[in-house]
Amino acid sequence: MAVPPRQRVAVLSLHTSPLVQPGVGDGGGMNVYVRELTSSLARMGVECTTYTRAWKPGLPDELEIEPNHRLVHVRAGDYDMPKDELLSVVPEFTDTVAHLLRTHSPAQVIHANYWLSGLAGHHLKHDLNLPLITTFHTLARVKGMHGDAESREREAIEASIIGCSDAVFVSCEEERRQFRNVYGASPGTVEVITPGVDRAFFSPGSRAGARSALGLGDYPVLLFVGRIQPLKGVDVAIETLARLPQRDARLLVVGGASGRDGESELTRVLALADQLGVSARVQFIEPQPHHLLSSYYRAADVVLVPSRSESFGLVALEASACGTPVVATAVGGLLSLVDEGVNGFLVPGRDVETFARRTAEILANPLLAARMSDAAVARSERYSWRQAAQRMRRVVSEFAVRDLVSCS
Repeated sequence: MAVPPRQRVAVLSLHTSPLVQPGVGDGGGMNVYVRELTSSLARMGVECTTYTRAWKPGLPDELEIEPNHRLVHVRAGDYDMPKDELLSVVPEFTDTVAHLLRTHSPAQVIHANYWLSGLAGHHLKHDLNLPLITTFHTLARVKGMHGDAESREREAIEASIIGCSDAVFVSCEEERRQFRNVYGASPGTVEVITPGVDRAFFSPGSRAGARSALGLGDYPVLLFVGRIQPLKGVDVAIETLARLPQRDARLLVVGGASGRDGESELTRVLALADQLGVSARVQFIEPQPHHLLSSYYRAADVVLVPSRSESFGLVALEASACGTPVVATAVGGLLSLVDEGVNGFLVPGRDVETFARRTAEILANPLLAARMSDAAVARSERYSWRQAAQRMRRVVSEFAVRDLVSCS
């Protein structure tokens, strides 16, 4: 029997390395997605090479992350370029990757993550005649709908990438519905590749033990995990704390300033906490290695996810896997992760009064909190990176018998 050829995937993650710690700079849920999905593919025997921009001096040209998974640092532009200037280095990044794909690491498919990588993937598809899969993670039009305007240039580029992608990956049915409402029919397929959670790290554990390890006392603990930028809504978490009847409650904010508005947002929320008289009850904690976040999830009574928009909402899933109820904005992928009144609550319109009321309800009712905790763990068991990788491998296999999308 003939042995089928080994599948080879070129993964593009131009603006942030999957090895960068989430919560640092531009690192977030996308870093986890790229690292975990690609590693799961590699464990199935798919040969994966991730191409990312070298972001600091001294990085090796190539790094073997694990069997079948290499990471290549591509020199393109200055090391410390802000994300909103990276469009200018896409041609240099693309040319280097094209050379490597021709001479060293042939691939059968390109998987581009984020619009900057999508633009590189668009050019590579035409240059090398390879199928293009794009995972946008965020889209300009969707962000604009929720008050986070992006440039018209980005919006136009994303539309052109959609018109050339052989497959667009979305994280849940809600994101696919929203994608079709905003962009209409796509010439390629729109595939739901649901992210997973690593239950070796994110699983229920002793709340008392977690609090002892983190130096926390016996008081209600709210938790916010994410980058400090307007999109993520740290201000809503602080206002929620200020409105609670539980006056001894504390809020932990785990994450760092991110993006062009990150530092100004940090200054603003610090001033807000002072203005509301809760500065002493808000603790800002520097970004943590991803696996250590489990201790924070276990220590918390409630995890707040007050984002303006979320394509998926990995924080909500990780919190659920640790058995912690979630109060989240009723947007995007959060609609598929939080079952109203079951493993948490959904808040329309990021209404602070509702955030506070729902959070207080969980804190005041131990039986409700315990029931939600059990439901959260059960809910999280639907998600695994292995299942996501299996779905992606099926899509990659189908390209062998499909015609490529012609650029519209």
